[in-house]
Amino acid sequence: MKRIHGGKVRDLYQDGDDILLVASDRISVYDVVLPTPVPDKGALLTQLSLWWFEHFGDRVPNHVISGTDVPAEFAGRAIRCRPLKMVQVECIARGYLAGLGLREYREHGTVSGVTLPPGLVEGSKLPEPIFTPTTKATEGHDEFITFDDVVRQEGAETAERLRELTLAVYREGAEHAARQGIIVADTKLEFGRDADGVLTLGDEVLTSDSSRFWPADEWEPGRPQYAFDKQVVRDWATGTGWDRTPPGPEIPPDVVEMTRGRYIEVYERITGRRWSPTTS
Repeated sequence: MKRIHGGKVRDLYQDGDDILLVASDRISVYDVVLPTPVPDKGALLTQLSLWWFEHFGDRVPNHVISGTDVPAEFAGRAIRCRPLKMVQVECIARGYLAGLGLREYREHGTVSGVTLPPGLVEGSKLPEPIFTPTTKATEGHDEFITFDDVVRQEGAETAERLRELTLAVYREGAEHAARQGIIVADTKLEFGRDADGVLTLGDEVLTSDSSRFWPADEWEPGRPQYAFDKQVVRDWATGTGWDRTPPGPEIPPDVVEMTRGRYIEVYERITGRRWSPTTS
């Protein structure tokens, strides 16, 4: 087994013809890994992704071979996957206005080139979900690109399929989460091509690291929303006066525990399963 890549949160290992995608307890905000881990985070992300991969089943091809056939040291936080040639686009679906999308809307009335109605505020529900791709930066920050940019980079057929799959996963995932009282404001997906050239869903799916989750009963447009994701860490980090460049600040214990608690709550509400360290 050979380690072939180290990401902000996940590490990739080559194991024969397979890839092991291993999620750590590291947490990153503003593209910087903070020095303090969040206990169980890697397992929570992995188990929630596996639940979603199974939920979508044959409707969207995915890279999963097994969530259990992994080395003992990675048990619970690794997925054995088919290798993919990744598409160099971050595929983002948005149903609500938040984050960088809100910032672009305030400046230009658009998000990734998609024109939105006037008068929207932070947390507004969009008339319909939109596809807002970004670059896939190996260093620095991802940047918004338009659908036409994706067409130029990947070709019209691939661009259409990326948009179709991204919005399909978002819509179905958001509908399921809504039945559990959770709003999925937005989510980021990654796709690659398998050995047969089929566009295939990889990486993670609808987790607290790749999505904004809000409790539906507390949703109120016009203000920041209570979040079941790592927004609590973003907000804390911003409040420290940190300039968003490495190294990041140490996270205090109460923020770590609050973050872990929110990851657990969203896992339990979405999956209907009780979380414990033995869940993984």
